[in-house]
Amino acid sequence: MKKLDPLLIGIVVAAALAFVLPAQGAFADGFAVAVKLGIALLFFLYGARLSTQEALKGLTNWRLHALILAFTFAIYPVIGLLARPTTAFMSEDLYQGLLFMSLVPSTVQSSVALTGVARGNVSGAVVAASVSSLVGVVATPLLVMWLMRAGDGVSVDASVFGDIALQLLLPFILGQLAHNFVPRAGELAKSKATKLVDRGSIWMVVYSAFSKGVVSGVWSNVSGWEIACLVAFSCVLVAAMLWLTRVVPELLHFSREDRIAIQMCGTQKSLATGLPMATVIFGGASLGVLIIPLMIYHMSQLIICSAYVSRIARSFT
Repeated sequence: MKKLDPLLIGIVVAAALAFVLPAQGAFADGFAVAVKLGIALLFFLYGARLSTQEALKGLTNWRLHALILAFTFAIYPVIGLLARPTTAFMSEDLYQGLLFMSLVPSTVQSSVALTGVARGNVSGAVVAASVSSLVGVVATPLLVMWLMRAGDGVSVDASVFGDIALQLLLPFILGQLAHNFVPRAGELAKSKATKLVDRGSIWMVVYSAFSKGVVSGVWSNVSGWEIACLVAFSCVLVAAMLWLTRVVPELLHFSREDRIAIQMCGTQKSLATGLPMATVIFGGASLGVLIIPLMIYHMSQLIICSAYVSRIARSFT
């Protein structure tokens, strides 16, 4: 990579700022409201970006989308459950965060961008990643309630579906309506200016979550050894998923373009969707620890997948 990703830089800065100047008292309450508004705006833009016609056209490639959804919401959760022995090297909260990471939807921006770099099926990746985000609004909390309830794990109430529908799904639907009925709404949602909103909402969630952790003292329970174990696990998992998402589509006789889209969408996990969902589902001080595995995995997948597609791109030159 020629330059550091601004999103990753912002995440590191937001986390560092939370350690130095954590949100407390009335400011924390006001900032929590701003976070909810930022999340709603983010999903409104997601809805406004994708036209109904484009979504319907892309949905016709049902084999592509079904396989990506299978990797995202079936294979990954199984891996998350099989990772239970990692509690020998990390705390239960960190493992629960690792399990939650395996349950969130595929990322949109980086999967589409990297598919384009490798000359894959970009339109298929756009629709597949968007469908993954939509399915995740229902599938992720369902999987959390099912898989994270056992033992001392995190449990959520059924009312979370109403919260997610209000904070995530409703803005997305309003965005779709705006795309179809408000002139140039789709163009505005795709403009460079909206990237600041996209990234800014993530930075706000990170700062808010880490601030809660700092104020409550949960970081005293996270060691450098645990972070190192998470980094190593994430790198191995990304590499393994890149291999699996290459082999399976080959066996199913997908085209080269579709195979690349499946690799990029089926391997990656979304910070943009996962962090807001974690905020709605969990909240509280434990959120700071729970999102650490997702953040580490996101950084790992960007670095490794970028190197992978760069190698593919060089093969065309």
